[in-house]
Amino acid sequence: MKEFQGFPARMEFTSIPNVFFSSLLPRITDMAELKTTLHVMAALYRKKGHPRYVSYGELLGNAGLMDSLQGVKGSTEEILRNALKMAAERGTLIHLELDRGGNSEDVYFLNTTSDRQTVAKIESGELKLAGLKARETAYVEPEEQPNIFKLYEDNIGMLDPMIAEQLRDAEKQYPPDWIRDAIKEAVNQSIHKWSYISAILARWATEGRSDGTYQRDSKKTDPDKYIKQRYGHMVRRR
Repeated sequence: MKEFQGFPARMEFTSIPNVFFSSLLPRITDMAELKTTLHVMAALYRKKGHPRYVSYGELLGNAGLMDSLQGVKGSTEEILRNALKMAAERGTLIHLELDRGGNSEDVYFLNTTSDRQTVAKIESGELKLAGLKARETAYVEPEEQPNIFKLYEDNIGMLDPMIAEQLRDAEKQYPPDWIRDAIKEAVNQSIHKWSYISAILARWATEGRSDGTYQRDSKKTDPDKYIKQRYGHMVRRR
C-alpha cells in the first residue's frame, strides 16, 4: 500500500455533525458501512439546492468509494448494497425507492428532521423530484375483513387519538365496505390522509356511488332530499 503523503496546504473540507463522533461512530463496527456512510455525507455536503440526496447509481460511480470497498469478501456492488442497508437500518440514512421511467431507483437522505419531512412529502406526492416519483403503493387487500383501525394502520399510517375518534364516528355513519373502498381509493391515488378519505365518504353519501367510484351528477336529485332535512316533517309528498 502506498504511503499517504500528508495533507496539502490548501484543501476543501467536509462538514461532519458532532453527534456522528459521539453517538454514531462508536456503534459502527463494519468497515464497509463506515466508509460508505462517510462518502454519502461528503456527497450530500457537496450537493447544491434542496432537497439533497444521493442515488445508488452515484455511489456506484464513485471511484474512491468503490476502490475502498475492494478486498472485502464479495463483489463491490454487493458490499455497497449491504453497507447502505446497514446504514439505513441503523438510522443514519433514509432509503427511498423511487420510480424513474418505469425503473426503480434507490436514493438516500441523511436522517435529519428536515430530510424526514422531505421524504414524507415525497411519499405523499406533495413534493416531486425531477424525473423521479414515489412508487405506487399497492393496496393491501385483507384475507379477512379487519376492523377499520387496523385497515387504516396497514394502508395509511399510524393512528393518533384524533384520527381514532374520527374513525369511530365514520364507523357509525358509513357501511364497512364504504370505508374500506375509500381507503383503497386514497391509496391508489397515493394520498395518505384521513381528510381525503373522509371527503370521499361524504361525497358518496351525498351523491351516491357507481361501481365503487364517486361521481358528481348535478342532474339527479334525491326525492327525499327535503324530507330528510331538519324541517322534513313539514314537507308533504305528493
